[in-house]
Amino acid sequence: MAEIRAFRAYRFNAATVSSADVTTQPYDKITPAMQERYYAASPFNLIPIEKGRVLPGDSSETNVYTRAAAKLNEWISSGILVKDPVPTVYAYSQDYAVPGTNTRRVRRGFIALGRVEDYAAEIVFRHERTLTAPKADRLELLRHTHAQTGLLFMLYDEPSKQIDSMLEMISRTPATVELKDEYGVIHQLWTITDAGSIRRIAAAMAAQKLIIADGHHRYETALAFRDECRARASEANPDAPYEFAMMALFNTHSSGLTILPTHRVIRNVANFDFAKFRAQASRYFDWYGYPFYSQEERAGAYEDFLRDLERQRVRHAIGVYGGGGAFYLFVLKRNTDFAQVLPDVSEAQRELDVVLLHRLLIEKCLGITAEAVTGEQHISYERDMSAAIAAVDGGEAQVAFLLNAVRVRQVAEIALGGDVLPQKSTDFYPKLLSGLVIYRIEDSK
Repeated sequence: MAEIRAFRAYRFNAATVSSADVTTQPYDKITPAMQERYYAASPFNLIPIEKGRVLPGDSSETNVYTRAAAKLNEWISSGILVKDPVPTVYAYSQDYAVPGTNTRRVRRGFIALGRVEDYAAEIVFRHERTLTAPKADRLELLRHTHAQTGLLFMLYDEPSKQIDSMLEMISRTPATVELKDEYGVIHQLWTITDAGSIRRIAAAMAAQKLIIADGHHRYETALAFRDECRARASEANPDAPYEFAMMALFNTHSSGLTILPTHRVIRNVANFDFAKFRAQASRYFDWYGYPFYSQEERAGAYEDFLRDLERQRVRHAIGVYGGGGAFYLFVLKRNTDFAQVLPDVSEAQRELDVVLLHRLLIEKCLGITAEAVTGEQHISYERDMSAAIAAVDGGEAQVAFLLNAVRVRQVAEIALGGDVLPQKSTDFYPKLLSGLVIYRIEDSK
């Protein structure tokens, strides 16, 4: 089902630049401060292409997109970017510490071209909905540069781990590229040019369905660009470069996959009273308190709370903090009749703590509509649990909801079932670097 191909990527010339100085985090993770840091890192940093500065006086003739295209062409003509000599599949590993723990993991996958498929074909599946503005930005950039600098993060399901075994063997050889990013993640890249190895990878992927783990906006941008190119073409060409997109592919059975939870912080709810909220929530959840009366007791209460939050995964537990000298654990009541409480929610969705949080606590108990959540009128998101708690302690928020991470299996089941998760339900960590390899769509052969 999934069609995977080797390609000749453009890569930064190692004889001229250091990969650590020129690669960036994905465009949607680049803050203004990071943008300025990237600009200062090297005159050849990818940032003017990946997410360039918008300047006063920009016009339809001169703007962030035209500058990106000009910079890309300049670097190719000057040899800063060099095209690999033969079609290649790229083995890619990330050695990282799981945030908030003492655990290190290695995530191994490979980079190749994948055929861009409409969702209706049921070969590529999404797990979240997209927003219009990011797609418009990425499409305009793609129209000007005809290049993909960032990687689509895709999942496939291969219990036998044939590809993983190949990648593990390759990882024992010296890497072609190695660098450490600003989060301490060690990225390594190897080139696979042997035709037999490439055929084996393509054959193993041929029966696969793909799930977009990260990069939904860029995938749908690739779809839109493909359709524009098809409309201009004189005849159909299934091998045209625009029929493919650059993907990093990872096995759902890999031990190196990590999803971080994204916690919810609630503010500006009229007449909010924590005791009344807790009483309303008691219709659906049993609650357990972890009180403290000093900083010393707080540390112990927090430790007990975290332990029980993890232990109660099976019963669907949500951490709740509203200040007032206690952490709380809300655990879904046994034998909850979902057909009555949430008749419009699928069985797979009911297994997600984040869905129960949104539909029961946020909507039914706090009265915050799904539309208000989408508009972020009362809600913001924090990866760091301590930051969510600090927002309440600092008076910036009324209550924080603290979650366990969604599991990879759950993401796959939801996506393959044709459903989507609530906004900001998954945070795959670490992110895939932009600029390690670049796919120039007009001349990939």
